[in-house]
Amino acid sequence: MVTTNIWRPSPIIRFSFVLHIGAAAALAIRPGLWPWWLGALVANHLVLTCAGLWPRSTLLGDNMLRLPAAAVARKEIAITIDDGPDPEITPQVLDLLDHYRANASFFVIGERANRYPDLTNEIVRRGHSVENHSQRHSHLFSLYGPGAFGREIKTAQSSIRKATGDVPLFFRAPAGLRNPFLDPVLNRLGLRYVTWTRRGFDTVTTDAQKVLRHLTRDIAPGDILLLHDGHAAKTDGGRPIILEVLPLLLECAIACGLRPATLRQAMRP
Repeated sequence: MVTTNIWRPSPIIRFSFVLHIGAAAALAIRPGLWPWWLGALVANHLVLTCAGLWPRSTLLGDNMLRLPAAAVARKEIAITIDDGPDPEITPQVLDLLDHYRANASFFVIGERANRYPDLTNEIVRRGHSVENHSQRHSHLFSLYGPGAFGREIKTAQSSIRKATGDVPLFFRAPAGLRNPFLDPVLNRLGLRYVTWTRRGFDTVTTDAQKVLRHLTRDIAPGDILLLHDGHAAKTDGGRPIILEVLPLLLECAIACGLRPATLRQAMRP
C-alpha cells in the first residue's frame, strides 16, 4: 500500500536549495562575485535538467526501477503497458495475458479512460492493475510547475477511479521525463513513481525481434519491462508490435521460471 509521507527531498534537491540561498546571501555581501555564483547556478540547473531527461535517474527523487526483494525471491517480473487503453489493441493484449495466465500493470491515459470506461474497467476485471500515466500525455509535461502537475495527475486519478472504481497507486510520467517539482506532488497524492528496468522501444521500432531482444537481454527476477498498447509501432505487415512481442516475451518468462505479476502484487510482503 502506497501512503502519503512527509516529503524528503533528494540530496541534489537539498543541495540546490542551499546553493540558491547561499548565492542570494553571498551576492548581498559581495556583489562583485556574481559571475562565479551565476556559473554555479547554471551548472546546477544543467544537472537538474539532465536528471529530468534521464528516465531511470533517481537524482530527483524516488524512482522504482526494479521490484522489491520479496518479489525477486518469488521470481516475479512486472510487465507494464503504457498509453492505452486502445479499443483495437488492448482487448487482444488482454486475451494474450489470459492465455498465458499472466498479470500486467497498465499505465493508462486519463482521457482514454474517460473515452473507453468499459475497456478500462475490463482490464481490472481480468485481474490486472490500472495505474496513472497522466490525464493528457502532454509532450510538455516535463515543463510543468507544481500546480500544473497537481491538476494533471489528480484529474487522471479521478478519471481512472470513475472508470474502474479503484484509485491508482503508481505513476509514470509521459516518456519518463520530469522535473524537480514532480516528486513532492506525487508524495502529496500518495503515488509511487515507477519507470522501468528496460524498455522495448516499441513505439518506434518495427522489428518485433529487436524489441524482444531489448526486453529479454539479461532478464531476471525483479525486472520491470515496458511495452505500449497505445501509440504502438506496427510491423511491415501492419500488425501492432506488442501483439507480436508479447507472446514471445511470455514464453521467455515461462522458460526462465519467471512469473509476470502486477506492481501491486509485487509489493506485497
